Amino acid sequence: MKAKKILVVGTLLLATIVLASCGKKSKGNYTTTGSTSGTYQGVIKNGRYRTSKARGVNVSQNNNQYNLKSFESGLTSVSKRVFSTKNYIFQEGQYLSSSTIENWLGRVSKSNPTGLNPKQGKKSNPNPEYIQQIEEQDYMTESGNSLKLKGMTIGIGINSEYKYQKKTDGPEYTKKISDAEVQKQGKIAAQKILKRLRKKKALKNIPIVIALYKQAPDDSLVGGTFFAYSKNNGSKITSWTKLNYKNTVLPKASAETSTNSGSSTDNDSFSNFKSQVQNFFPNLSGVTAQAQYHNGSLSGMHITITTQFYSQSEITSFTAYIARAAKRYLPHGIPIDIKIQSDSEMQAVVYRNSGSDSFQSHVFDSY
Repeated sequence: MKAKKILVVGTLLLATIVLASCGKKSKGNYTTTGSTSGTYQGVIKNGRYRTSKARGVNVSQNNNQYNLKSFESGLTSVSKRVFSTKNYIFQEGQYLSSSTIENWLGRVSKSNPTGLNPKQGKKSNPNPEYIQQIEEQDYMTESGNSLKLKGMTIGIGINSEYKYQKKTDGPEYTKKISDAEVQKQGKIAAQKILKRLRKKKALKNIPIVIALYKQAPDDSLVGGTFFAYSKNNGSKITSWTKLNYKNTVLPKASAETSTNSGSSTDNDSFSNFKSQVQNFFPNLSGVTAQAQYHNGSLSGMHITITTQFYSQSEITSFTAYIARAAKRYLPHGIPIDIKIQSDSEMQAVVYRNSGSDSFQSHVFDSY
């Protein structure tokens, strides 16, 4: 089985859940965190936030940090379609251990019969490792003195390309994986995982949602997207619900065309914002955005501005200007976050939450 590595990433779920200073108390050893509108409460046991038993485990080939981040946040978005934030409490996965996930992500063999990836085959033309990452989310409800498991979501990340070497220390080759194959392999793995989960006593009768995610290539400036999910009450998957998400980088190259007039308008808005910012403040290394689309409509934007500022006064003035320019030039009605950073540190952040017209900002002190 190919060696794995554990990547510890700052989970977006903590930001999504929003750990309040005063949580909602439950009986026994559990408390729950506070929440804001549209977010889940989290589980605290014996005074500590309950983290996943298999947090950050994925096939070592995954070098795109955008995949890791969009996988976590996207999985929570899928869960909200089935498990209401008003009725369910979120708990990071407690039923799949690190060793279990590592074995599942390995190649199938005599020593690893549970591997979800095929045998390597010929080294000169190997079978791809299709399944890249697996994540479990648990959904609880309060019942008397305790919290009861009432649902689960499993995310499966599938590679869109596979890198390999024909000879040790030789050149690296890339094998593209078609969308049809991504869907096929994801659904095969989903059925196997569902069947295995049902063998656990605690998971026999709860609804289990399985969501499929197409990984973006390593050199992509955006993460991948979830493309289908299935809610299951039994041991066999009978249907899938299609998801229409897309991530793109702005501004688009001049040679890149789009048949979506809305996407073109979004690109123009961001290009105007970028031009204004660069005209007023020439000491910038770059201004880029990751735009998220759902069913063809812009649903969010992450912007990164890399500066060459050194003084605190420059950063403070620039942040105030960004907040004004963002409100004037960027699309309305969607959540937007803007990271202002140098090559070595985060300097400030400007953001607008969903449903708000105003931007908030924070400048980080330099010591």
